[in-house]
Amino acid sequence: MKKILVALMAVALVGCLGSAALADTLADAKKKGVLVAGVKDSTPGFGYIDEKTREIVGYDVDFCKAIAKKLGVKLELRPVTSATRMPQLVSGNIDLIAATMTITPERAQQIDFSYTYFFTGQKFIAPKGAVKKLADLEGKRIGTAKGSTSEQNAKKALPTATILSFDDYPQAFLALQQGKVAAVTTDESILANILAKAPDKEKYEIPADIRISDEPYGLGMRKGDKALVDFVNATLLEMEKSGEAKRIFDDWFGPKGKSGIVLQRTFKITAGK
Repeated sequence: MKKILVALMAVALVGCLGSAALADTLADAKKKGVLVAGVKDSTPGFGYIDEKTREIVGYDVDFCKAIAKKLGVKLELRPVTSATRMPQLVSGNIDLIAATMTITPERAQQIDFSYTYFFTGQKFIAPKGAVKKLADLEGKRIGTAKGSTSEQNAKKALPTATILSFDDYPQAFLALQQGKVAAVTTDESILANILAKAPDKEKYEIPADIRISDEPYGLGMRKGDKALVDFVNATLLEMEKSGEAKRIFDDWFGPKGKSGIVLQRTFKITAGK
């Protein structure tokens, strides 16, 4: 019995040491000269493939570029979805998540987050005039993305609705265009970007008075990866102080922003939030 216990303890110790080694991402990135970031490639404004360059660009990507530059390493981007981003991080396939990811207590039990670097709220896209209040969506089919907080928030806000989850938000919007769902729900910033690029955007709207949650975005890192978390947070605060964070926001969401929509920057990057 003692031998079995000793063996089990040894296995547990090896596991702990392995986790500790895995969590030293900052040192590993410096050694390899590469920081691997998981970003979305189909979310306009935040992470999507530029038609001309065929490269992934967006608000999230620019933050990753700034962090990699500060660290003095190259940046490697790998596409993730709402459903795959955390498994990809935990398994070690990526070093950092920058993918419109809301900070939640449940997620914070599995991974560590940076300070909030973007803030928005969850709303809906629906056919014009069809939805005037939240109750208009009760019992209807609502589209969103798998593995997102939007999925869970919609279920809570609309308990009688049927929530249909797609691989990404463009697919959910296509389902709306095809009449398969009554509305699409996610963060207002994402919805506005999708709508701005839709060829039939005049048929749809984001009802102004319906908002079911606040959505603070954080950069995700492995649990216990303190050196990287501290480095990322310090970089974010420096970017806010220097004006670089606001410049990136304006570059994508300002009056002349690349995303094609205008959003108000109602937040600042601060410590502890």
